[in-house]
Amino acid sequence: MYKLKQELLLSAKRNSAEGMLFSGGLDTSILALLSPNIPAINISLENLAPDLKFAKMLEKFLHLKVYYQTIKTNEAISVIPEIIKILKSFDPAIPNDIPVYFGLKFAKKLGLKSIMTGDGSDELLGGYDYMQSINNLDDYIRKITKNMYFSSNELGKFLGIKVKQPYMDKQFVNFALSIDKKFKIRIERNKVFGKWILRKAFEDLLPKKIIWQNKRPLEVGSGMTKLRGIISDKISDKEFIEKQKIYPVNFFNKEHLYYYEIYKKEVGEIPKPKENEKKCPGCGSGMGIFSSHCKICGGIIK
Repeated sequence: MYKLKQELLLSAKRNSAEGMLFSGGLDTSILALLSPNIPAINISLENLAPDLKFAKMLEKFLHLKVYYQTIKTNEAISVIPEIIKILKSFDPAIPNDIPVYFGLKFAKKLGLKSIMTGDGSDELLGGYDYMQSINNLDDYIRKITKNMYFSSNELGKFLGIKVKQPYMDKQFVNFALSIDKKFKIRIERNKVFGKWILRKAFEDLLPKKIIWQNKRPLEVGSGMTKLRGIISDKISDKEFIEKQKIYPVNFFNKEHLYYYEIYKKEVGEIPKPKENEKKCPGCGSGMGIFSSHCKICGGIIK
């Protein structure tokens, strides 16, 4: 526990920034603790964000300076074409990218040149629910770290803001890979928790409600999940069936089709695999040899 606390503290210092994207979730709450006196930016969709109560709790506990930005539904939908154009992707994870985009854009408005994020913690420390059923979790985590990609880097680059990621610091990554899976996913309080060791390491420094909160994807915590239903309703069942036949993509659902048509307009054709790449079975684009996730369509190879 002590070693993890020290490694993350050193990483936060090496990756210091002028501000941070702050959800109120476990990962950014810990970074806020380790990076005092930097402004925090919280993005939510209207009044639908479960994260807000945790963000306000920590704001008071740590005396943070938090900028709360409330985004309207039509605003969120209107920036999707620009996000797709920047990322060159129609991955259905776009509702996760929307709060990052608005957060970085607001940081630029404040004149901040660098922003800290909590990217990488879930991947390295077993934070996702699906990881609980993976038998060879240590090998799986070691594999995905070779190709970890976060849209915040591309969005930051486009907006001219340096994105700092303490959990993705090379030294911290190496340390995290040395931690046995039994310390990453473990039962506490009669419930299975991911990132168990991270929670225990900071249990004495943050409120219990912050430490033992459930894992919420950014789209859920920010309220952006609401957009999925609105977008799906823009396409009829008949249109979806017809377009499935004419487009060279295995669509997950109507929302996926919606993003693809924007991609086709804003970016163009799906790129073919390069010589050193394998072919994505979902859209035909190229994927890294060790990759299991297609950056273009969001498809997963199991």
